[in-house]
Parts: sequence; C-alpha cells; structure tokens
Amino acid sequence: MWLRVDCRLNNRYCGRCCYKTEMPLSSEDIKRIEDLGYPRDHFLIWRKGLPRLRNTDGHCVFLDVTSGKCTIYPHRPEGCRLYPLIYMRARGVMVDPLCPKANSIPISDVRRLAPVLIKLIRKLEEEYCVKLL
Repeated sequence: MWLRVDCRLNNRYCGRCCYKTEMPLSSEDIKRIEDLGYPRDHFLIWRKGLPRLRNTDGHCVFLDVTSGKCTIYPHRPEGCRLYPLIYMRARGVMVDPLCPKANSIPISDVRRLAPVLIKLIRKLEEEYCVKLL
C-alpha cells in the first residue's frame, strides 16, 4: 500500500526528493537496508532525535545522480514509499508542493494513504521518543 508516482521527467527520473533529504528511518527501514549489506554508518545519520538517510554531496547516499534512480528502490524506506505525501503540523497530510509531480497525485490517493503516513509518524515517535505530530 504505497504511493505510485511516475517520477520520469524529460527521459530521466527526477530525483528531486532525494536532494537535501531529511527522511527519517524506522527500525524496520534500518534493518531492511542493513540486510542488503550496507553498514549503518554508510546510510544513517542522527539529526533532531531521529535516524535519517545520509546525504552525500547534497543528495541521498542511495541516489544514482546520472539516472535519477534510487539504487535500493525495492527496499527504500517507508517514508520514501509514501512521498510526495508529507505531514505539516499546520496543515496535516498533504502533497509536497516542491514535487514536480504534485499535481498528478489524485486526492483519493492522499485520503487513502494519509492514515498510513500518520501511522508511520506515530511509529517513529514511539521508537525514538520524539514528538512529531
């Protein structure tokens, strides 16, 4: 139950969401990526009380900048699977207006997946004892 978005722009993948990412990682995300053979210090950095995807040269460590594709796409974090859905305290769950495909996301998908995003946020709060909602 993830958001399906065609991220192709001009014969390549956009990858815009992978630049300066602050994507938090659940313990399940961390285990899934470690099971691929990546050590934590390769892909994880702690910021604001949460483990997050590491940036290298301003982009996610798993972004192939040539193609714009994620090198661990089938195993990517839950938050990446839900993007461009984001949570903003003042507005709740919404589509990230910075995503070039924002206008192509049906409102029915936002309504269907908003509870999934909230559940993920609550799981992160519980795992790391932080307040996000």
